[in-house]
Amino acid sequence: MTPAQLAAIHAASFTQPRPWSADEFVALLASERTRLLTSENGFALIQTAGPEAELLTIAVHPNARRTGQGRDLLARALTAAQKAKCEDIFLEVVDDNTPAIALYRDAGFRERAIRKDYYNGANGKKSSALVMHKSL
Repeated sequence: MTPAQLAAIHAASFTQPRPWSADEFVALLASERTRLLTSENGFALIQTAGPEAELLTIAVHPNARRTGQGRDLLARALTAAQKAKCEDIFLEVVDDNTPAIALYRDAGFRERAIRKDYYNGANGKKSSALVMHKSL
């Protein structure tokens, strides 16, 4: 999947936090610590640092949701983190993204913190980030 394709799926999937550009994907993918996992209509990006991993983003095009791709991508991301010898994985998610939070909870993630008014949205709307963690 090209950086432009990643950016298009990300833009279709997110308004808050803001979608990432193709150039941002190019920069992320240039790091040997970043791993990209893809499906037909989605992707997940993780980044590793020593014994920790972070799920940077996971996105499935809205037309392909509820097909199991998000669950599969998350499972593959967790496996990639384990293969990289990570012991823990973290993520942050907008606190009102109920479907994503349910997916993460089902996979064993638990809330660790809230970053109040972390994201800047349209029309000055602020949203909080829920920080979640899972031991691998």
